Amino acid sequence: MKIENILVRNETADDYGAITDLTAQAFETLEISDHTEQFVVLALRKAQALTISLVAEMDGQLVGHIAFSPVTLTDGTSGWYGLGPVSVLPKYQKQGIGKALINEGLARLKTLGAKGCCLVGHPGYYGRFGFVNTDEFTLDGVPAEAFFALSFDGRMPKGKVLFHEAFFATGE
Repeated sequence: MKIENILVRNETADDYGAITDLTAQAFETLEISDHTEQFVVLALRKAQALTISLVAEMDGQLVGHIAFSPVTLTDGTSGWYGLGPVSVLPKYQKQGIGKALINEGLARLKTLGAKGCCLVGHPGYYGRFGFVNTDEFTLDGVPAEAFFALSFDGRMPKGKVLFHEAFFATGE
């Protein structure tokens, strides 16, 4: 089933608590998660490193969130961003909300003049958005099949990506 009437918009300060809660809920039962995604979003926001932070709203309720933040590339390439986390409340997952958030976020990155986007995610899901695995562009500690990149200008960086230090936030 696909949900209709989803409003994707920029986050506001009034959304912060709901974003924290829905992010925690979205990853609560995910075995591959260390369950710190909500702390990552808080730390990115505190560091003013949320380039794009969108929410999905349905009937006045926040049901999803996505974050994009700048990344550093060891080959000196600039203009790349990391996608994540992307969160959807469990009862609304697999209904197109994550897809809507990703598509809108990528469109906004392109509008900003970004050169590309990368992420850590489930193999088999992100290819539908044009993301690919690449041997020449990697993230330490992440298997190649779980690291994805999408070049907007046709040029794929070489070397390693470093996500913002907020990705190490644990809430402690």
